[in-house]
Amino acid sequence: MVHWTDAERHIIADLWGKINHDEIGGQALARLLIVYPWTQRYFSSFGNLSNAAAIIGNPKVAAHGKVVLGGLTKAVQNLDNVKGIYTQLSTLHSEKLHVDPSNFTLLGDTFTVTLAANFGPSVFTPEVHETWQKFLNVVVAALGKQYH
Repeated sequence: MVHWTDAERHIIADLWGKINHDEIGGQALARLLIVYPWTQRYFSSFGNLSNAAAIIGNPKVAAHGKVVLGGLTKAVQNLDNVKGIYTQLSTLHSEKLHVDPSNFTLLGDTFTVTLAANFGPSVFTPEVHETWQKFLNVVVAALGKQYH
């Protein structure tokens, strides 16, 4: 189990409250598909992913980005049981979707870059970045749990 300080809990909740859930998830997922094009194989049903403009304008990418944020909301709300709440999601990605677990780390990285780009250094400070990275590492470990 991960130990969260009161300051870390506050930073996570504060940043989460500032996120535009209608935009950030789609932006992060689009960035993943553009920067790491091999991840597109998991989204073959999304239609045109042939170039950056097509990916950014793809409504299925935007919609799935909201789904990803919904999953992260569960982690934000259950910091003391992230592995427990992600058991079924980890099993789904491992056994049914066969997603390479390294892609969770890539998505976490693109999500971090997206947040930094949207909020800038006045909000996404090194302290916030540090805490957010710890949070995402816990999420990635939980998503990869069923792979071991």
